[in-house]
Amino acid sequence: MTTPPTRPADWDPRSPAVLDDQIAAYDAMRQRCPVAWSEYLWWSLFRHADVMRVLHDPATFSNAASNHLSIPNAMDPPEHTPYRRLINRYFTPERMAEFEPVCQRVATSLVRTLPRATPFELMEALAHPFAVRGQCAFMGWPDRLHAPLREWIGRNHAATHAGDRAAMARIALDFDGYITEQLVLRRDAGADAPQDVTTRLLGERVHDRAITDEEIVSIVRNWTVGELGTMAASVGILVHYLAEHPTLAARLRSHPAELSDAINEILRIHAPLIANRRITTCPVHVGERQIDAGERLTILWAAANRDEAVFRDPDRFDPERNREHNLLYGAGLHVCPGAPLARLELCVLTRALLDATQVIELVPGQRPERAHFPASGFERLVVRIV
Repeated sequence: MTTPPTRPADWDPRSPAVLDDQIAAYDAMRQRCPVAWSEYLWWSLFRHADVMRVLHDPATFSNAASNHLSIPNAMDPPEHTPYRRLINRYFTPERMAEFEPVCQRVATSLVRTLPRATPFELMEALAHPFAVRGQCAFMGWPDRLHAPLREWIGRNHAATHAGDRAAMARIALDFDGYITEQLVLRRDAGADAPQDVTTRLLGERVHDRAITDEEIVSIVRNWTVGELGTMAASVGILVHYLAEHPTLAARLRSHPAELSDAINEILRIHAPLIANRRITTCPVHVGERQIDAGERLTILWAAANRDEAVFRDPDRFDPERNREHNLLYGAGLHVCPGAPLARLELCVLTRALLDATQVIELVPGQRPERAHFPASGFERLVVRIV
């Protein structure tokens, strides 16, 4: 990736005013400057229509925006196609049905440990543990990885927020080491290896050859790193919203079939994943701005999914009306392959929490602390349940 061109900035994505309330800041930018330049994010797109254009034109807006092997996130067709076909097999309805009882046990056990009638910090007590334990259970990884992975999330977030590329590289290698260790253990076990997702990956083939360890590490890194952060953010956002809307929480307790649509709509209103990247392959106009070839674009999901031109009142909870245009899991060739897993996990956990409670409420005097870019949701969220 080349260094960004020098030109006047339209905004500062890292300014205190933006970081204090990212969603509100993006709403304002969508009105003021919907295609905006900054040295930090290059071109940022805030409108739903512009984002949809990018998502459905990979020839012009390439996913190959990473300096590292990233399968399949940083690939375009035709290279992308066989890897995406391989990955889709892990998220079929049959695979989700197999995992559902495992996920239910993880969710139920965590909800049972939560304090009753006394305030507690939700991110530490539920959101991060559920993200780590759920992903480890899906991959077939041992419980002993729960603690190091939770510690890894904190270090990765701190380095990313600080923009410390050297630290980010070291931390990425640490994570790759966890994956590689699991591959070695399964190879050494031979026929006695557990028949889990990680073992199945060792037997995959692509382009008429065995998939390499480097490719497996890249695939699992994309699954797990993204899953840990966005899942924890999603849990915090959902609990915060239900605490602020007790009538909705009561309805979902008695109408659990509505959970999936409700969760998608809440996460449209407050996105758990802020942005993704693309890079232009040729000069192109977006909005009224000229963008040269080789320039980076930042797709701001947190803005596009609140565009008044599509959703009218972006804060209005209207899952039926907004379902078709919701970009929670993206769209086009790179729509999130792990969406079925995320939907399952969020539905299972939310139902477990609602079934186990009569009241979920925020605690007066304990102001939620918002997460800062590139994270979303909450750093700290104190709640009380009864």
